[in-house]
Amino acid sequence: MFEDNSATQNIVLEKTFSKEFTKPVQAVFEAWTNPKLISKWWGPHLFTTPICELDAEPGGTIRIHMKGPDGTIYPMEGVINEIDEPEKLSFTAKAFNENGDYFAESITTVTLANNEGKTKLTVTASVIDATPEAEGPLSGMEEGWKQSLDKLSKFLEKG
Repeated sequence: MFEDNSATQNIVLEKTFSKEFTKPVQAVFEAWTNPKLISKWWGPHLFTTPICELDAEPGGTIRIHMKGPDGTIYPMEGVINEIDEPEKLSFTAKAFNENGDYFAESITTVTLANNEGKTKLTVTASVIDATPEAEGPLSGMEEGWKQSLDKLSKFLEKG
């Protein structure tokens, strides 16, 4: 269904985001690999995740449906390429519109590093395929990731 073709794929768009968290690496890793926790913070502000499934092992599946403030559902599904607890998670995912039509495929790589008891997180989102319909969603990718990481920070601070 999905393959890690990152070495052979052309990158359409790539963005890298970094953020530091006051929580230890293991806590941040858990927030990325436990679907019950992911569902609490994934997506931009005002978005929810009514479906959040993740099998945190190489070859495992990931399926997340984001629900926008207008009620539109944005499905994403993919496969875990690599997991090295608690330092790395990589997955390939396809995004679909509200009608279930494919519009983009990306590889997301999350790395975590201990920084004197805090955690430095780096997320690289590499879009490797996109249809013309992806232009709108991709134009908001940077802001969407920034808002998601802000939500992750708030979630971790509460816990």
